[in-house]
Amino acid sequence: MKTVLLVDDEKRMLDLLQLYIEPHGYDCVKRSSGYEALTFLKKEQVDLVILDVMMPKMDGWEACEKIRQFSNVPIIMLTARTADEEMVKGLKKGADDYVTKPFNEEVLLARMEAVMRRTQTIPQDHFSFNGLTLDESAYEAFYQNEPITLTPKEFSILGLFIKSPNKVFSRDYLLSTLWSFKTETEDRTIDSHIRNIREKLRKVGFPVDDHLKTVWGIGYKWIPMDE
Repeated sequence: MKTVLLVDDEKRMLDLLQLYIEPHGYDCVKRSSGYEALTFLKKEQVDLVILDVMMPKMDGWEACEKIRQFSNVPIIMLTARTADEEMVKGLKKGADDYVTKPFNEEVLLARMEAVMRRTQTIPQDHFSFNGLTLDESAYEAFYQNEPITLTPKEFSILGLFIKSPNKVFSRDYLLSTLWSFKTETEDRTIDSHIRNIREKLRKVGFPVDDHLKTVWGIGYKWIPMDE
């Protein structure tokens, strides 16, 4: 069963969406604000997000933009606004589709299926974070289309961090995982690789110091937003 995160500050709309969607084989999770949605998505995986635009404190556009900093989950924006420029704004923020209220139940379900079908065809070895793109099949990295020259070990370390945000990786874990076993390689080798990654990302303008953090006495972690 696929899981859909519904985000709207109106309980009535959340209940209505759930009423429409669940009978078609979806498990619905309901959250009433952008902040609640972000907190949930940082801990749990879903197959689709249906995100209302007009919410207090953090609107749907801002929430969409923040979600895109750490997740490629499909997002459908849901709003009463019909102006073309509003739709374009949502798509530029990272939304995959845009549905206006009032909506037809069958149209919404068809768009949900289409968005998930499209995103499932994206190669799993190609992923991005906030303008930073990694292609694991080619061992190529780019930031805003500018190439970044990484060694295979540097590439693997960076990919591991980005795919596991907020997880702390010890130096021992990185050594045993990336070198397959504990050799004469010492902990400072990991520190050297991390230093090189930071320097190379800074050189192309990526704000690496906002995301790649040292956990003193343990190792390193990648955070999706400033802490």
